[in-house]
Amino acid sequence: MKKNSGLIYGLSAYILWGFIPLYWKLMPSVGAVDVLFYRIIWSLVFMLIYMAITRKIPVFLNETKSLLKNRKDILAITSAAIFISINWGVFIYTVNSGHVQQGSLGYYINPLFNVLVAAIYLKEPLTRSAKIATFFALIGVILLTLQTGEFPWASIILAGSFCLYGLTKKQLDLSAVTSITLETMIITPIGLIYLFFFSEAGFLGYDTTTNLLAMGAGIVTAIPLLLFANAAKRLSYVTLGFLQYVNPTIMLALAIFLFHEPYGLSQFIAFSFIWLGILIYIIGNILQTKRIMKQPANDL
Repeated sequence: MKKNSGLIYGLSAYILWGFIPLYWKLMPSVGAVDVLFYRIIWSLVFMLIYMAITRKIPVFLNETKSLLKNRKDILAITSAAIFISINWGVFIYTVNSGHVQQGSLGYYINPLFNVLVAAIYLKEPLTRSAKIATFFALIGVILLTLQTGEFPWASIILAGSFCLYGLTKKQLDLSAVTSITLETMIITPIGLIYLFFFSEAGFLGYDTTTNLLAMGAGIVTAIPLLLFANAAKRLSYVTLGFLQYVNPTIMLALAIFLFHEPYGLSQFIAFSFIWLGILIYIIGNILQTKRIMKQPANDL
């Protein structure tokens, strides 16, 4: 039952993330930076309301008080807020500029970035399957670079920023609610200053529909994060590894079939190398998990 509910939470989160480009497309008149800050500000408002309704404000206050006693934790939560803001900002830019494929690519290669960071920073040994997977993904990125004549910076920044976001979050012992609230709370003052004093339209200076969509950005941001947090508690790492590819696959389908972004044989071949790398990585994870599960029985 716990696993089934975890699958529902996980699938719901990744499906919502996959379709989120449709939401940003509803606000073509709003600049990417403005959308980013509306997303952060209204996410904070939503989280405060959510905590009040679920009576989690005391938990938030206690965890925040403990965090403020440790400079390392303050630096970690601040870094996490910066990394996720960069990730959101670049993603909104790719969608609004008609490059949803680049966003999809970024989230396809993100797990392989996680593997490399784990090996380099956390000193975790790279398995053979991880090395082969990274090699094939690298070939795919090189092919895309050669085809377009430019390095896919947006995809790399998306993958790298989300990878670093996850790495900094690993250092924090916070509930999902507290973490999301603090991350948005840290960036909100910057967002308010920008929207009130530097944005051409000003704060909520659009028509009623666009203003409501800007406010709704907080809801479409926070809900998948909360669903994912619940899924992570109930599912194994391997199962989450499978589910996370739902998101970029939906994005790629939207880019090709709905937004009609150019996608020919050369792009398919490049993406095929990345998909092959991902497949090798997943199969390697499954085999490794099976070996670990069998180990105690063999030792008895």
